[in-house]
Amino acid sequence: MQINRLSVAAVNAKTKPGLYADGMGLYLQVSSGGAKSWIFRYMLAGRPRKMGLGSVNTVTLKLARERAGEARLKLLDADDPIEQRKAERLEKLAASATVLTFKESAEAYIKAHRSGWKNIKHAAQWKATLEAYAYPQFGSFAVSRVDTALVLKALEAIWTTKPETATRVRGRIESILDWATARGYRQGENPARWRGHLDKLLPARSKVAKVKHHAALPYPEIGEFVNTLRPMEGVSPKALEFAILTATRTGEVVGARWSEIDTENALWTIPGDRMKAGKEHRVPLSDRALEILESLPREKGNDSVFIGEKGGKPLSNMALLMTLRRMERADLTAHGFRSTFRDWAAEQTAYPNELLEMALAHTVSDKTEAAYRRGDMMEKRRRLMADWAAFCSTVKSAASGNVTPIKARA
Repeated sequence: MQINRLSVAAVNAKTKPGLYADGMGLYLQVSSGGAKSWIFRYMLAGRPRKMGLGSVNTVTLKLARERAGEARLKLLDADDPIEQRKAERLEKLAASATVLTFKESAEAYIKAHRSGWKNIKHAAQWKATLEAYAYPQFGSFAVSRVDTALVLKALEAIWTTKPETATRVRGRIESILDWATARGYRQGENPARWRGHLDKLLPARSKVAKVKHHAALPYPEIGEFVNTLRPMEGVSPKALEFAILTATRTGEVVGARWSEIDTENALWTIPGDRMKAGKEHRVPLSDRALEILESLPREKGNDSVFIGEKGGKPLSNMALLMTLRRMERADLTAHGFRSTFRDWAAEQTAYPNELLEMALAHTVSDKTEAAYRRGDMMEKRRRLMADWAAFCSTVKSAASGNVTPIKARA
């Protein structure tokens, strides 16, 4: 039996419709329209069969011979290469249908459990914390690929600084991965499991909570902190509260100018040359923030908002830190209140993650910023900062659980 009858030149030259044998069951097929493809012909159980191997434009002569050879090997085992190829294709389709990303799994989990959660904000809180801490690390990964290293990558950055939030994030990741396993999207042990697994890799929350030197105040304590701060005399305490209410950086606050403040529209526009990212940042001012501004002394010819005690100069960068020391809270930093705000917003509100990032003047994509600027970004941010100010102005009693508003003080 002749084999390898055809050559590349011969394949290119064939134009007449018909079948042209290369040998061992491989044929070049030329259709009436001039299209060329490869065919493998064989007999199985006394029946003639014909298997397409692809277009000449895609499958070279050499590759066609290799594919025909693979089909002949299957015939030696009494397997029908056509049926086996169908089965393999179905298996691939089934496998692709069961590939779900971690983010898709999380969304499905939240949707499945939403109706069973008593607190209507619970789903939003889940979404916010996952967007903040889990999705950036492995949200786009197949849920089957999430392993211990990825879980630790999401948790280690906040485990000692934000133990309460980190514990909740870990539990939520664990629940989502358990759901994915039960639904057949992943196999094996849960890499977010605490007992007998992560407890060997991370310190217990009880030990972390005993560490005194936290730069950021846990958000449940902010009301009591502000209640202690407001009666203090001087400009520095007011500057610190203003920084807390606006979630801005120390340098941005002590360098504030009256020319940047639009009290009529309750808006503070910080120019790009005073911002870390070099871009102008607009801050909606809550009623309490405006009260603080109204209470400040003004000096003719001095554009500084927060004036220090020496020679009409603005407060120094150390002023807010010194206020914390006066309060005997050297364990905190002024910058840490931005983290307090971020944790509160992620845990206690339903505001989207992109909006929170913009409130903190973190860099977001131009497309995201453009989308928010086309909509009601500023109105949403006004509500966000008003909610934050209200939260900072309440003290929750540990004994009774009652919430007591703090009276504003000039």
